[in-house]
Amino acid sequence: MQSAPLSFIRKDPRLYRRASALALITIFYNLAEGLISVFFGLGDESFALFGFGLDSFVEVLSGIGIWHLVRRLRQNGGEDPDAFERRALRTTGSAFVILAAGLAVTAAVNLVQGHKPESTFWGIVVSSVSIVTMWLLIRAKVAVGTQLHSPAILADAACTRTCLRLSVVLLLASAGYELTGLGGLDALGTMVIAVMSWREGREAFEKARTGSFACACGGGCGAEGATQEGRVA
Repeated sequence: MQSAPLSFIRKDPRLYRRASALALITIFYNLAEGLISVFFGLGDESFALFGFGLDSFVEVLSGIGIWHLVRRLRQNGGEDPDAFERRALRTTGSAFVILAAGLAVTAAVNLVQGHKPESTFWGIVVSSVSIVTMWLLIRAKVAVGTQLHSPAILADAACTRTCLRLSVVLLLASAGYELTGLGGLDALGTMVIAVMSWREGREAFEKARTGSFACACGGGCGAEGATQEGRVA
């Protein structure tokens, strides 16, 4: 059987509806994840979980830009960001940089003072749920992006992998503290989240500057890189 023409694939409304739904799921999941993480992070004095929650809120801004992009693609728009998406990228980049600076200072102070969280149980729960959710989202986004031949959607899939890595960092820091009682692990996890947030901010600014979503995203957001990551996932 011959494959469908590319023009038909790109205009398939079912694929665009699926891509839009995935963008909305990402937005609302990150919003819920952020609220839960900030609440329990403050309650348990786990700054790794608290920082993870703030990072999730910034991811909501990024997700809104992607959702807007998918809507525009359904109307035969180009892959390059429009004015709204560029502003969303710059806003996201600024938020990530500010977050990274705040978390880095907090982690350094906590490390010097020997701060210990009351518990990191919720960090283990949140990060475990997030790892599974992000893994499923990566696979779904890669599948849709590949069928639509959309570098932007594939780039979003690769960026979702950064969220998965953040979840792994939180899990290691939280589980490590529960097993050893070393408060420095929470501070170290906070510092790693700060570094990764800074990288995300830098990449958001780069996308806004180049006018393309398909730029580096923690090691390669192009169509080929995203597809390979999806296959590994």
